[in-house]
Amino acid sequence: MKLIFNLSLAVILSLILTTAAFIRCSPDRLSKIAEKPELFRSNIGATGPELTIEFRKGFAYNHPSIAVWLETMDGQFIQTLFVTKYVATGIFGHGELAPGKWKAEPGPAVRPATLPYWLHKRGQKTGIVPDLPSPKNPVPDAISGATPVADFILKTNSSPEIPLKFRLLLEINQTWDANHYWTNNKFPDDPDYFTSLQPALVYAVTIDLESDITEYFLNPAGHSHYSGKDGNLYTDLSTFTTALNIADQIIVHITNR
Repeated sequence: MKLIFNLSLAVILSLILTTAAFIRCSPDRLSKIAEKPELFRSNIGATGPELTIEFRKGFAYNHPSIAVWLETMDGQFIQTLFVTKYVATGIFGHGELAPGKWKAEPGPAVRPATLPYWLHKRGQKTGIVPDLPSPKNPVPDAISGATPVADFILKTNSSPEIPLKFRLLLEINQTWDANHYWTNNKFPDDPDYFTSLQPALVYAVTIDLESDITEYFLNPAGHSHYSGKDGNLYTDLSTFTTALNIADQIIVHITNR
């Protein structure tokens, strides 16, 4: 009887330990452990400093539009480093039938509220403000790519003529993310507003190539116009909620000067 009791106790302990291990290594946890950031490359062949941008998604991340670019310290546009494919081509997941009406399949659409700050900055060089890409005039493949599904790493090279001190910016926007302030009926006569709701957020950091710093963290600098009607940066973020959790952390590594 004593031997049977000891064996039973051993079996019970084994089951407890197995259950605990299963809880610690549940499928969700295992998927997070195994999940690796997507790797994107842009501006391959450019001979300027190499930058590695590490994007860690927040809990509200759900296939946002993203643009990354450089500008001078006084706000003059230098170059685009990366932009997601929908914006880069002007062909979105839901095509436009008429202003404010969409069909449930990919197609051309004009959406100035998607990434307004970048669109206006880009216009500084082209003379078209805002400069919206289109199927006839897309952003080059060398600096565009599919929307990352989760965390990602962007390895990119800048142009050789960038100044020693410059700003790196990232604009991000997720469609139809209403909240208590940016409601569906806030601007009922503005169809461009409906493609955005909470406006695009702009993150920024100043990089100094003469310093010994090799790692920089981007922070929110403000938001774009709610329907893309101007290229101003609005710094009051008090009305934002989930949009601030699309990104958890954005880090820039200077990997080659």
